Amino acid sequence: MWKALRNAFKIPELRDRIIFTILALIVFRLGIYIPIPGINLGEWANLFRRFSEGAAGGLVSFFDIFAGGALRRYSIFAMSVTPYINASIILQLLTSVMPKLKEMLREGEEGRKKFAAYTRRLTVVLGGAQACLLSIGISRNPNLIVVNPWMFVVVSTASMLAGTMFLLWLGERITEKGIGNGISIIIFAGIVARYPQYFGQAVVGNLNLLGWLFLIGIFVVMVLAIVYVQQGERRITIQYARRISGRRVYGGASTYVPIRVNQGGVIPIIFAMAIMMIPSMLATLTGSPTIQRLFGGGSPLYVSMYAVLVFFFTYFYSSVVFDPFDVADNIKSYGGFIPGIRPGRPTAEYFMKVLNRVTFMGAIFLVAIALLPNVVQAVIKLTNIYIGGTSALIAVGVALDVLQQMEAHLIMRHYEGFIKKGRLRGRR
Repeated sequence: MWKALRNAFKIPELRDRIIFTILALIVFRLGIYIPIPGINLGEWANLFRRFSEGAAGGLVSFFDIFAGGALRRYSIFAMSVTPYINASIILQLLTSVMPKLKEMLREGEEGRKKFAAYTRRLTVVLGGAQACLLSIGISRNPNLIVVNPWMFVVVSTASMLAGTMFLLWLGERITEKGIGNGISIIIFAGIVARYPQYFGQAVVGNLNLLGWLFLIGIFVVMVLAIVYVQQGERRITIQYARRISGRRVYGGASTYVPIRVNQGGVIPIIFAMAIMMIPSMLATLTGSPTIQRLFGGGSPLYVSMYAVLVFFFTYFYSSVVFDPFDVADNIKSYGGFIPGIRPGRPTAEYFMKVLNRVTFMGAIFLVAIALLPNVVQAVIKLTNIYIGGTSALIAVGVALDVLQQMEAHLIMRHYEGFIKKGRLRGRR
């Protein structure tokens, strides 16, 4: 491991990319401590703490973790890149019902540039609406602001939207000149920055030896499971027919189509949490004890509905990401076939059958990850870790992507990579 890191800094291009990424993350972390003008930070901290402990506290903590603690400080990066994530998810879902968007992605580099431009425009709309609504809600409480309410709404909305677009620009620069996907790196930095706070909560909570062993054991098993599932895939062999033209032989090659166990990543959990927060927020606003009892964070009904929604969205998003009929048509058009399966519709039905089986295991895994914080809180009474499994899923996934990119640079220049042997491979 340390030898591979030393080798990475021996390659000028890779060293420059790593240094650029580190400097960009420093800029991101510094911006978190720049508050928006006109806010009463003391009153906001008290309100944030009270609201995060309520029925909708999971949603508040969810956004604060993505923002790296910026929402808690009401800084210019309070929304982080969540508007961009929402815009990307919306457009990806629309590709399944809007053929023009699907054709745009098939146009190659130019089509992807147009799609990215549409995503940025939708980010401005969603970010402006989200920032404006949050600013208006805060301005209604005179104790939270120290300036004129309308002036605060304008300044706060403009500041948060500018902060989001700056992070989007910074993420694109990291992708271009740094290492890894820039947006994912920014989210990764925000999540990892909260881990010392979790550790502090465990220390303050006076855990006994068994509690510490349980917490450490859960963490190790969770990371190993995430690595295994994230790298797991089902490889379907594709054989291309051989044809002879003169003295030349074309085709005859064999390749495979990978079907990942976890096609949707963390997106199904995000969808499920967003829906489940609606009754929780309703309970907070109405103060109804019945709704709070039914949809409280640890109630049986809440946990059951949450698990069902994660399971459903895993299948839904997998069908959006991987279209069996589209893949089967592409294979047929290039003269390929699955050994023992006829081209065309039988191939698509075979892909659908395999996809359903593989997705089932991925859905079970995501349900376990989503409900892991409830298990931890119930066993060791450690609160305020609302999406520990989800945050670990994102962090480990981004770390794997960065390590794989660094390893590609090392192997290209005949250095030993990070992964020496024992790569995870899918099984047929």
